[in-house]
Amino acid sequence: MKLALVHMRHRGTGGTERYLNQMAAHLAANGHAVTILCRSHEEAPHPAVRFVVLRGLATGGAWRMWAFARAVERHARRERYDVVYGLGKTWTHDVVRLGGGCHQTYLDTAHEATLAPWKRFAGRYALKHLLALRIEARALQPSSVRRVITNSMMVKRDVMSRHGVAPEKITVIYNGVDVERFHPRRRETDGVARRRACGFGERDFVVLFLGTGYGRKGLQPLLDAFPALLGQRPEARLLVVGYDSARSRFERAAQRSGIGSRATFLGGRRDPEACFAAADVYVLPTFYDPFANTTLEALATGLPVVTTIANGASEVLTHRVTGSIIDTHALPERLLDELLFWSAPGQARAALPVTRALAAEYREERMLAASTRVLEEVVEEKRRSQAPVVPSAIEGAGSRFIIPASAE
Repeated sequence: MKLALVHMRHRGTGGTERYLNQMAAHLAANGHAVTILCRSHEEAPHPAVRFVVLRGLATGGAWRMWAFARAVERHARRERYDVVYGLGKTWTHDVVRLGGGCHQTYLDTAHEATLAPWKRFAGRYALKHLLALRIEARALQPSSVRRVITNSMMVKRDVMSRHGVAPEKITVIYNGVDVERFHPRRRETDGVARRRACGFGERDFVVLFLGTGYGRKGLQPLLDAFPALLGQRPEARLLVVGYDSARSRFERAAQRSGIGSRATFLGGRRDPEACFAAADVYVLPTFYDPFANTTLEALATGLPVVTTIANGASEVLTHRVTGSIIDTHALPERLLDELLFWSAPGQARAALPVTRALAAEYREERMLAASTRVLEEVVEEKRRSQAPVVPSAIEGAGSRFIIPASAE
């Protein structure tokens, strides 16, 4: 196949960006001609992958997003790709993957948590959000897309409800994980080294929060619950990892709550496997995550995952077996209950075999193969729809007829 994968930014961090790299490398390694359409990029994930950079003139993030979508539309008209696979805010594609879910749902459930209080009302109606909603509505029109891929049933139901997409056009493919990169054996090497570097003792119970965008990912409810946890589990320690421009605001919040000496903020890192290996439990009290990759990464490392029903990845968890599932409206009280449960002596460590076995069911190779099958099916559908029709009246008995896809 000759494929175009579309995302405005190509880089090494972020869930969609990681998926883009994995998918491009997988397709190229299997002999397909892969082009990434983007506005900026880092190193190619495979030697055979090529880039087409589309940088239209635009000022500000909102108009850059819109200009990129228009540039993709013009480029796709000129080039003859077998399939165009959209991964971001564009409307020109055969298949679109809604890795970020529905934008209106994000605005309704999580956006205010990302903003300082004085920005919340105006921020909700910023131009970039209004344009993102327009792009999404256009992208999901029946004339714009043949198939939709979601990474959870939560998002599938949302797409059907908000955009009227027929269920047969939607394929749910859960995210995948590299079970060798994220492995329990790292806990005795990288994990020990990271714990020492952070000043954690062997007997400390390390709670890991890892994610980009502390507000949406729910760091504040965790900070609110932690003082009460320390009251009953004085050995508890908090490790915060991830990028956020408002990091200092959350560090001040930790100081005000009296846990400053027990919380370590590392900022953004590109070695999450070492951070998971240093922890005893992973906590993601997110307000909206279509499917947090970190859920599987923690499970693969042998950690139970405490998260919310707003994380599509909670669909793979079993409560108090491989993790805990909390209603977002019950934060931080229920969060404290679950942290007390998992911090009981030996409780988190005992979950290692079942968390690891669960992660093994979602190896990234299976996810990539399932995504490739969808692309191949769409290419075949397009070829059938473009095939010539043989008039049956002038053909003899036993002739082979080709039926237009529209008549099937």
